[in-house]
Formats: sequence, C-alpha cells, structure tokens
Amino acid sequence: MKQEYFEIGQIVNTFGIKGFVKVNPFTDDLDRFEELKSVFIVKNKELINFEIEEVKYQKHVVLIKFKGINDINMAEKYKGCYIKINRKDARKLPKDTYFIADLIGLNVYDEDGNLLGKLEDIYNNKSHDIYVVKNDLGKQILLPSTKEVIKQINIDENKIVVKLIDGLI
Repeated sequence: MKQEYFEIGQIVNTFGIKGFVKVNPFTDDLDRFEELKSVFIVKNKELINFEIEEVKYQKHVVLIKFKGINDINMAEKYKGCYIKINRKDARKLPKDTYFIADLIGLNVYDEDGNLLGKLEDIYNNKSHDIYVVKNDLGKQILLPSTKEVIKQINIDENKIVVKLIDGLI
C-alpha cells in the first residue's frame, strides 16, 4: 500500500527568537521547501497542519517560519518533530524513479525467482544508492542500485528483481 504522507525533514532546533525552526531536510533539493504553502508537523503521533510563512537556508539546513509560531518558546515545542507532506503535494518523479517510501518493504527476488528478503533501507554512497535487503534470518545483502543489478521494480506486485553478480553475496 502506498504511503499517503512523506517525511521531508525533521525539526532539529529553534533559530533566533522570532519562531524560526531549524530543519534537517530529507530531500536533495532544498528549494523544494519554497514551493510548499503548508506542511504537517507530527506531534504526539498527530498530524498538525501549518502554513509556511518564510523559508531561509543556512548551510545544509532549512530555516522555516510557520504561521502562528511567533517566538522561541512556541518553536521549542516542536523540536524533534518530523515534517510531512501529502503524497499529492510531492513532486512528480521522472520515469523509472521511485519514492524510497514506496520501495521499503518490497520483496526482493533473484532472476530465478528465489526470495532474497525484503528491502529494509536505502542509503547513498555518493556514486549511487545502496539497497539493504534483509532475509528472515537477519542476513543482510547490500546491492548497488545500478541497471546491471536492479532489473525490475514493480510496486503493484510488491517486488524487485535483481541480478546477482559475483562478489555481491
């Protein structure tokens, strides 16, 4: 089942005294925050909708001023909270690219149809993404996200087909 909301960052601190928060972004494209009119902050497992008043940048963090959060004390209450957007507000992806949230949990098979495990995580090692596949026994397989290895992704069928190359396992 596709996720309805995507995490796009985490509030890691306050900034200044006027209610700005410092956000660690979970996206490569920081300009993305300027396109958003509102977001949801997850507080006590509840989604609270906030309008974005202003966005600034400081190195690798995003500074956001939310409407209604006007001082440091109010901003402090949201420290550690995650920021989410509705799937419909997400950018459209190019062909053959996927949201990580849609890939996590998919079953991973080799070309012979043998189940290798579930996709547990994806991280980037500068040159490409690495897919972390874990089987029922807890054994991990790390697979580079290259066309040579990742042969098919089918979200509707909940599966990824990979070609195992010598040295990967």
